Amino acid sequence: MARSRSDSPTLFDLPVRPDFQMEAGLMRDGLAPVAGLDEAGRGPLAGPVVAAAVILNQDRLPEGLDDSKRLNAQARDRLFDVILETAISVSVASLSATSIDASDILRASLEAMRRATLGLCTAPLFALADGRDVPPGLPCQARAVIKGDQRSQSIAAASIIAKVTRDRMMGRAAELAPYHGFEAHMGYGTKRHRTALTEHGAIVRLHRMSFAPLRVDAPADAETQDV
Repeated sequence: MARSRSDSPTLFDLPVRPDFQMEAGLMRDGLAPVAGLDEAGRGPLAGPVVAAAVILNQDRLPEGLDDSKRLNAQARDRLFDVILETAISVSVASLSATSIDASDILRASLEAMRRATLGLCTAPLFALADGRDVPPGLPCQARAVIKGDQRSQSIAAASIIAKVTRDRMMGRAAELAPYHGFEAHMGYGTKRHRTALTEHGAIVRLHRMSFAPLRVDAPADAETQDV
């Protein structure tokens, strides 16, 4: 039985760092402006999922753009400022833990990307979205790009904006609930976070109650509280 060839890039297909080739090709085809879309926060037990849409200025491409996960916090913060200074347009949108629980994390992530795209002050003619799915309801043509944050500079820029924005939001949450340590783990299910859940309970509207171990049908002894 014949197998279909995967559209996932192999290790040797990926550039050392993302480049602007996809965007340049689309622009040559008359599809400018091109927006890059990405999200941060699909895996954590707490906090929102945050998406960003970025239209880069091809004449002022920031140096050092990369997948936000391959950059340290200092590099991300520096690039965050550079992107805001040089990009044609930047937009951010987030969906809360409550919205995630009412839907599911994939749908919430795609909806956040859609909202971020709609928030751009310059309307794109094409969007490159990180991952396997094109967000439904985009106002332009689009393509899903697997490992896009390692292939496209526009998507990499969006990943940095989304990541830094979400980290700062979780830093604010840490001020309201210091016993959970959000400033260290950003809501991910680390040992420290799970211990805090056992000792202090979950926080209504901040923790994702549809995620294990918080889910009602999941084995957990964490209580809930409001702040």
